[in-house]
Amino acid sequence: MKRKFFTTTSTTALLILIVIAPAFAAQAQPQYKLTDLGPSGNPFSQAAGIADNDLVAGIDTAPDGTSHSILWYQGRPIDISAPGLGGPNSGAGGVNLRGQVMGQAETSTKDPNNENFCAYFTGLQCLPYVWQFGVFTPLPTLGGTNASFGAINNLGAVSGYAENTHRDPDCRPGVSINGTGPQVLDFEPVIWGPRPGHIRQLPLLPGDTVGMALGLNDLGQAVGTTGTCVNTIIAPLLGGPHAVLWDTDGSVHNLGNLGGTINNTLLASGTVAFSINNRGQVTGQSDLPGDQIFHPFLWTRQTGMVDLGVLDGDAVGAGLSLNNWGNVVGASITSPGPAGGNSRAFLWHKGHMSDLNALIPANSPMYLIVAFSINDEGQIAGFGVVASGPDAGEVHGFLATPKY
Repeated sequence: MKRKFFTTTSTTALLILIVIAPAFAAQAQPQYKLTDLGPSGNPFSQAAGIADNDLVAGIDTAPDGTSHSILWYQGRPIDISAPGLGGPNSGAGGVNLRGQVMGQAETSTKDPNNENFCAYFTGLQCLPYVWQFGVFTPLPTLGGTNASFGAINNLGAVSGYAENTHRDPDCRPGVSINGTGPQVLDFEPVIWGPRPGHIRQLPLLPGDTVGMALGLNDLGQAVGTTGTCVNTIIAPLLGGPHAVLWDTDGSVHNLGNLGGTINNTLLASGTVAFSINNRGQVTGQSDLPGDQIFHPFLWTRQTGMVDLGVLDGDAVGAGLSLNNWGNVVGASITSPGPAGGNSRAFLWHKGHMSDLNALIPANSPMYLIVAFSINDEGQIAGFGVVASGPDAGEVHGFLATPKY
């Protein structure tokens, strides 16, 4: 009989986790069946989040060039972008066992500060949303113009970051290295819900003024990064100097680093916690001494932050997701910066990091670039380049399913 996690929930109780045994106990490295999520003929799609119910959430590019929220079920794409929040662009970032999808979407309202907060380059306000049964529900800010998401848990709570009304003179002038900005308002780590319309601001480390809550587990623990407006960069390719954990009592904890903090002149540099599982294990990335390279890490209360390294021949990488068995996925890259070169999706399993491309059939039609999410069944979602066939050269979302 297959061993797995069993959970129970109620409107007042948190999800209870019972750990029985790792699903992959009999295998050193699982092998995977690969599904190109397409859709065929689409120049770009990305699978960003996967739940344990065969639902995958992400984005694709519409014929008019706009970004649309997509939900895949059993490999078939469903465009859920309409009606959205009134603007042309949206993207889904995660999905839970209830079929709730969260992401970000533009409204029809002009951003008075033109911050380009969600990197759509339209000058419109951007807000996170929760979608369920065709209904888009926008999530509130802390009084400011924009907000964005981190993760959704199985109770329907969403982590993220929201602007307040403080015009921070310390914000870096001009456009940041990832194309967003100029940032004007402070943005703070928050958790929305699970009660409708509820937003809770999370505390910062002493001396910090901004932050982002990125990972969220079913117990209500969140992880992310904090810093100041001058040294913390919002998504995409976000960065901050301090990887942090917010515990269930609301307290904030510095998770440490691998010797560095952040280099604002280096794309994707930083010390950031991206994901936390129900056992309290955390993965992310941290700069090494000198802030010229960064590596994925695994943090536990027992070990602290441990460097997972990168694939042979690579210099930098990030742990983007981990499941309740402690398996980590992410990206390993030859070198940092805009011309960083080759990126490979990786799986870290039982202390060993593998190129996910080596765990799929040799005749697979895709080269896997980034793995964004892994569920408790071991399924991995991300995106890669189509290597052959009529869609060769296109970037598509993928689903990798372990062969038992």
